[in-house]
Amino acid sequence: MKTVFTVLMMSLGLSALAQGYKIGDKVKDFTLKNVDGNMISLETGREAKGAIVVFTCNHCPFAQAYEQRIIELNARYAPLGYPVIAINPNDPVSVPEDSYGEMQKRAAEKGYEFPYLIDETQEVAKAFGATRTPHTFVLQLDKGKYVVKYIGAIDNNTESAEKATEKYVEKAVDALLNGKKVETTEVKAIGCTIKWKKS
Repeated sequence: MKTVFTVLMMSLGLSALAQGYKIGDKVKDFTLKNVDGNMISLETGREAKGAIVVFTCNHCPFAQAYEQRIIELNARYAPLGYPVIAINPNDPVSVPEDSYGEMQKRAAEKGYEFPYLIDETQEVAKAFGATRTPHTFVLQLDKGKYVVKYIGAIDNNTESAEKATEKYVEKAVDALLNGKKVETTEVKAIGCTIKWKKS
């Protein structure tokens, strides 16, 4: 009986973690520390038209496979008003490779031109309902509020951009830039599970 209760409570806990923003929801502003030591929030990019928020990290093979694609998304869309905001939600106690110091090294080595923020309390990841790395949210700035327009995978190939036949994030942002409705709004994110704090 105790085992059944424990499993049930764990399931409820996982369900709670899976709750988060849905398509059309307005995103609450947040402020997190960037690798350069500055505090960054959604409000920081008020001159933007939106944002591509990506929960990612250093150690995950999937995050590494998508790293160059994330860099290219920022290079393509930041000048058009949709910059990338990368957030590392992992507990560095569980995964030392995802510590703040290692994030700084990674960003410097790869020449990130976008914020790489640490979600130390994991509250932002929970608010978004992020579960994987990478897990992407395309937001559109509408009447002073960031609204969720797409949630999920960057594309349909975890190995390489060249093999991808569906580029979900690009299609979503292109549609928004052209004043059109996003056709595919949700696709399951494929990646490593977020390493949540144990306490």
